[in-house]
Amino acid sequence: MSAPLRLGTRGSKLAMAQSGQVADALTARTGRPVELVEVVTAGDRSTAPVHRLGVGVFVSALRDALVAGTIDFAVHSYKDLPTATAAGLHIAAVPPRQDPRDALVARDGRTLAELPPGANVGTGALRRIAQLHALGLQLMVTSIRGNVDTRLGRVLGPEADLDAVVLARAGLARLDRTDVITETLDPMLMLPAPAQGALAVECRVDDPDLVELLATLDHAPSRAAVIAERAMLATLEAGCSAPVAAYAELAEGDAGEEIYLRGAVISPDGTRDIRLSRTGTPADAAEIGKALAAELLDLGADSILGPQGHDGPGTQQFGSTE
Repeated sequence: MSAPLRLGTRGSKLAMAQSGQVADALTARTGRPVELVEVVTAGDRSTAPVHRLGVGVFVSALRDALVAGTIDFAVHSYKDLPTATAAGLHIAAVPPRQDPRDALVARDGRTLAELPPGANVGTGALRRIAQLHALGLQLMVTSIRGNVDTRLGRVLGPEADLDAVVLARAGLARLDRTDVITETLDPMLMLPAPAQGALAVECRVDDPDLVELLATLDHAPSRAAVIAERAMLATLEAGCSAPVAAYAELAEGDAGEEIYLRGAVISPDGTRDIRLSRTGTPADAAEIGKALAAELLDLGADSILGPQGHDGPGTQQFGSTE
């Protein structure tokens, strides 16, 4: 029997769950055994707010382990990846994407509209904070960190101090915790982060056999959607302090399959909100994203992003899926 492939993963419950799911899928398709190798990242060691941690804090240690050859491949939450490509590494697969929408978990089973003025809502993402403010519901928004269980405990635990939290539905689904969701948020209210709900399976370019093996996990529609969203993000050159959202959906159009991409740039206080959409074919996914970003910039997105939001290509960091 072949030696097990070493899959590098962060050690959080969510990261281990999603990496385990990828490992099981690869073994089922190819017969190759896979073992999980925990890698501690800078983001895991820090207690600072996610948007202040810098670029690639949940990624760089995994990529270092790949380059060093201590692991064979890695599984990332795709939205954690900087948009710049990493030398010598290759995204071999984007497995089928989980539901990319955000989810509300509130006390007493409440929806967002049912939260009273002044209700305290926790989230770790500036994108969510900005969109919550933009709704004009007079909510208090608290920046929080921690894994899924920690965040849920702020609402559902014995020492709960928040009225609700907003987090990625995908993470709850991978942990079989969708039962706690009181509302899955419509993208018209809360547009997701680029690549939210998607995973990236990465390996070294110089391992063509593994590249081919991992490609059996690739889901073309999920990859096309993520390419469109991240092309928009990269063209905006938005830094970690810029609330940027994007969501691409694939559907059958009059002339075949089409991508419908929505994008937004929102000021942190929610007072400025630029939203646009664009359609095209999956083959043109990257160009659709670039064109939508150019239109957003033409309408003033640049002034919302500001100089602090332009850290250069590939510097985006939107925080862990958790």
